[in-house]
Amino acid sequence: MTHISDPDFAERVRKSFDLQNVMHLIQATLPVVEHGRTEIHLPHWEGIEQQHGFVHGGVVGTIADSAAGYAAMTIVPASASVLTVEYKMNLVAPADGEKLIARGQVVRPGRTLIVTKAEVFAVKGGKEILCALMQQTIMVMHGKVEK
Repeated sequence: MTHISDPDFAERVRKSFDLQNVMHLIQATLPVVEHGRTEIHLPHWEGIEQQHGFVHGGVVGTIADSAAGYAAMTIVPASASVLTVEYKMNLVAPADGEKLIARGQVVRPGRTLIVTKAEVFAVKGGKEILCALMQQTIMVMHGKVEK
């Protein structure tokens, strides 16, 4: 995965992230965009909690899906976009911490399908605790750019 098909991938990914209203709604940020890898950070706040005070599993899935999807977007040509077609997630511990970090990474690049993974960590007292693992399949939509 050494070939970079779009040297401006980071700017394109950040612009796409800014178009996602759900990321603004949950107060997520995208501080890391590298070739084949991204990170989404999410502060823990009351509006995203479930009944026990943990970050809701649906929100954990949202940031995992986007982190891995944007990792895939870093490797496609500028004339293409990406779309999740499937993911499987294991919630392995409560999402309980001051913030969550979703780290997305390309596992296997491809022209039509890209396999990715994401790990989500809860940061509590400066310590990262793995709370979710996800594997995802991304479809590359050649010739379809975002709005």
